[in-house]
Amino acid sequence: MSVAASNKEKTPRPRALRRGPAPAGGTSPARRQAAAILEVLAGVRRPSEAAQALGTSLPRYYQLERRALLGLLSACEPAPRGPHVDVSRQLAVLERENRRLKRECDRQQALVRMAERSLGLSPPSPAKAKGREEAGQEGSKRRRKRRASVRALQVARGLRSDESTESAVVESTAMDNA
Repeated sequence: MSVAASNKEKTPRPRALRRGPAPAGGTSPARRQAAAILEVLAGVRRPSEAAQALGTSLPRYYQLERRALLGLLSACEPAPRGPHVDVSRQLAVLERENRRLKRECDRQQALVRMAERSLGLSPPSPAKAKGREEAGQEGSKRRRKRRASVRALQVARGLRSDESTESAVVESTAMDNA
């Protein structure tokens, strides 16, 4: 086979699939900002000229440049390999496993009860009802009764007792000195 015949067999690439530097997408202001930042980074313009062309202040230009460079850096990070984690799918798997484990637990409890009956053991007494079921209050919690004592009053009493002992000490020392 000749070289000329092999060249005829190759199909030319369509021109629509360019690998050129002009990326598609983005809004017009975003494209203008990107072009100005790239011109500054290439040394074609000064930052003050780019800020003036964009109609922003110099500090705002530097802020835009920083955001652009951070975006470039994050876009250059390698993409994670393998399948992506789907939270809803993972939730469904965990719910399914939860149901399976509950069935397994019920099965094990039934086996324990059957073994106890076959051995002639008395079934364990049912656990005492706690709080709401015991009192017949299903919708509200029972509150513990508290003794009426306010911490501030206790502290005030303590201060008064300290005050009375101090005054008694002061009076007794005054009498001793007289």
